[in-house]
Amino acid sequence: MAKKVVAKTTKAAKIKAGKKAVPAKKTAAHVHPPRHAEKAPVHVAPPKKGFGKGDLEHFREIILEKRKQIIEELELMNETLNDTSGGDYFEENSPYSLHMEQGTDTMEKEKNYLLAARQRKFLEYLDDAIKRIERGVYGFCQDCGKLIDKARLAAVPHAQLCISCKLKRDK
Repeated sequence: MAKKVVAKTTKAAKIKAGKKAVPAKKTAAHVHPPRHAEKAPVHVAPPKKGFGKGDLEHFREIILEKRKQIIEELELMNETLNDTSGGDYFEENSPYSLHMEQGTDTMEKEKNYLLAARQRKFLEYLDDAIKRIERGVYGFCQDCGKLIDKARLAAVPHAQLCISCKLKRDK
């Protein structure tokens, strides 16, 4: 059996032979934009305008003052929590009153532990607010991205949500 040899013909040979040349399919690698075409501008959101340096420094001072107060309160709480001296229970004659006094002291210590934990959490929020000032994202709502009102930040300097987003979350 003789093998059939299929001759590859070039585009120029086909034109000479009178056959219509079929253009090759272009792949993405072969497509080039015209050199005179301008590149379309990429839409970039304008940078958000936040508070000025003076405002940020004012908020930093508020936060640092609150932080200082919290640290002082925590030190006092730690002193009371670490105080091992009990009350003066020996004056009481009744074992019942002694038990009640010790129970009250235990309840007070428990309350102070909870309050200290809450204050430490608040201290973390204040530290986070300082970090947001340093990164330049302080004062923007984390939900909607809008600038939080100055009055809200003066009252709650660690706020991460504007008042409307906070109210939505609380519902």
